[in-house]
Amino acid sequence: MGRSGTVKKSGGKLRMWQERLGRSERAYEGERARMDGREALYRGTRDIKPIVTGERTSKTPHVRNICAELIEAQVSSSIPQPKVTARRRQDEDKAKLIEDMLRNELDRLPFEQLNDMMERTVPIQGGGAFLVEWDNTRRSHATVGELAVSGLHPKQIVPQDGVFTGVENMDYIILKIPQTKGFIRRRYGVDVGDEGEREPDVKGSDSQSLAEDMVTQYTAYYRNDQGGIGLFSWVNEIQLEDLEDYQARRLRRCAKCGAVEPVGDVQPLGAPTLDGTPPPGMGGDAGPVAGEGWEEARPSARRGGRKRCPYCGGARWEEGPEEFEELPVPVLRSDGSSVGGMRQVESVSETMVDELGLPVVETALEPERIPFYKPDIFPVILQKSVSIFGQLLGDSDVDKIADQQNTTNRLEAKILDKLVKSGSYMCLPDDANIRADAEDMKIIRPGSAAAAQLINVYDMEGRVQQDMAYLEQVYQEARQVIGITDSFQGRRDATATSGKAKEFAAAQSAGRLESKRIMKDAAYAALFEAMFKFKLAYADEPRPVVSHDDHGNARYQSFNRYDFLERDEAGEWWWNDQFLFSCDTSAPLASNREAMWQETRMNLQSGAFGDPTQVQTLILFWSKMELLHYPGAGETKAYLEEELQRQRMAAMAQQGMGRPMDAPVIRQARQDAARDAAGGQMQGNGFPV
Repeated sequence: MGRSGTVKKSGGKLRMWQERLGRSERAYEGERARMDGREALYRGTRDIKPIVTGERTSKTPHVRNICAELIEAQVSSSIPQPKVTARRRQDEDKAKLIEDMLRNELDRLPFEQLNDMMERTVPIQGGGAFLVEWDNTRRSHATVGELAVSGLHPKQIVPQDGVFTGVENMDYIILKIPQTKGFIRRRYGVDVGDEGEREPDVKGSDSQSLAEDMVTQYTAYYRNDQGGIGLFSWVNEIQLEDLEDYQARRLRRCAKCGAVEPVGDVQPLGAPTLDGTPPPGMGGDAGPVAGEGWEEARPSARRGGRKRCPYCGGARWEEGPEEFEELPVPVLRSDGSSVGGMRQVESVSETMVDELGLPVVETALEPERIPFYKPDIFPVILQKSVSIFGQLLGDSDVDKIADQQNTTNRLEAKILDKLVKSGSYMCLPDDANIRADAEDMKIIRPGSAAAAQLINVYDMEGRVQQDMAYLEQVYQEARQVIGITDSFQGRRDATATSGKAKEFAAAQSAGRLESKRIMKDAAYAALFEAMFKFKLAYADEPRPVVSHDDHGNARYQSFNRYDFLERDEAGEWWWNDQFLFSCDTSAPLASNREAMWQETRMNLQSGAFGDPTQVQTLILFWSKMELLHYPGAGETKAYLEEELQRQRMAAMAQQGMGRPMDAPVIRQARQDAARDAAGGQMQGNGFPV
């Protein structure tokens, strides 16, 4: 996916997008103004809103951050795993390949960091977003480009005014991305060294200071007239990009003859050979330059520091979107078949006729033309906390308990004030004196017995029982609003009288939070679909994919986008993207390795794998444990496989001698193998401990 770096100081289109940004920002200002307040509550603000008229206390010296506590109680480190369903029976293997490819991408990309950030941003703000891009600068020895996924804070998103149903229903959406000036220069070839940072607050909730080396880049994604996705980007008054069809393939062609610009100085297929003769397999009139033109088409690839066209010698190149891809060389697919190559095309001559006066049918070789695949989706994937009608983002948990946090801050300040001001006071006569030093026995000289009766100590106790009781009530209110119980937090729950009751209480709380997990899975399902479509559109070279088979062995495959290219009955090529994307609901249990180890042991003991004393059963058991990354499982499985091989060779040797092995000998050998596999520890029933 190519990019153009057109630089423009001002223009009608730039003004139009600046006006759209201003209009949408004014409509979004109310929601954006609340975002900084939510972040402040999560971080533990000391500000107190007045409860009664004339209240002087505006700060609290002590904060019990119930917002952060209840947000952190919901954080899940598990990353949803992809589940791809094929709509056709013949596509089931491809669906499994897509699953494995997406899992590899989850491992390659920093999804642990992205998930950790989204787990807090989404409940605090009510939503967040992922940005899916194809980074063409990420190149290896054999590949060009890689998927790139990043997180977006709601402050960095300016949605179209009046559209609340979703991003895909918008005509446009604008992003505010803080970028360094060096990045803008490297990416777009534009020097913005004299520009300033217009919106520093998009870097963070408390970042108001201007950074000298930073600028705010505005990127607008919009629907073009053909239903595709366009892109317009700018910094202050400088235009960076204007791509009407952003997701279309873009190639540079010679402005004179229309030939595709070759990579480096390599001669493209169909170009004249170095000796000036037509290319192999093509006649003098079949190439882009006819007959005598071969000699003129031999200029060097570069002349005077400028790349020259190898066909006509032109030095001016124009970039534009391409609808079709030409494949002059067949491309091999995973099943052994190929796509592309040169094909014969017949055409009726408009000028030449035969002896009967009929037009001559001419034949020529042309490369196969394949349509480029375009995702045609917005690259912004929204994740909501919970859905609210008439609101783009979901409902914020911080908004729900903001009053309880304010009351908690007020009570904490009041309680601390009472405790600090309370203490013990000594009453002395006016003419009495006391020696003040570090000695335990103080000497007081009251002067008279009557004055000694006036000496007394008074304890001024600040009573905070009512304050503490109401503070606990406010805390319980906040937890009940969110739906979190003691069992869910792992705290002592006096209402749960048994382990099963505690488990049930935690499950009830988890049920109230199920909606948030469903919305997270929905966002990741849309993200997986976008990742697949971007890979299908731009991954020209086969990409390695690693997975595991039923025996736990690594299986190496390739994601080849041409495997998804099919031809209909009319001979037209089309891309097969008819797959359903969702999240694997068993992934949370599968990611808990200790629980899976215990489940696998229980299956062995219950005989689900077969007779536990059989070596074959133990090999299956340790294969499953190896798949679950149990330490040393691979070595144990290898030892059992060697032991099984020795037993089979011994049995064959006994049969060759004409003496069958006794049953007790076989039974003892199996028990010995089982004992060795379990580390020498066996229970009375023959199961490993």
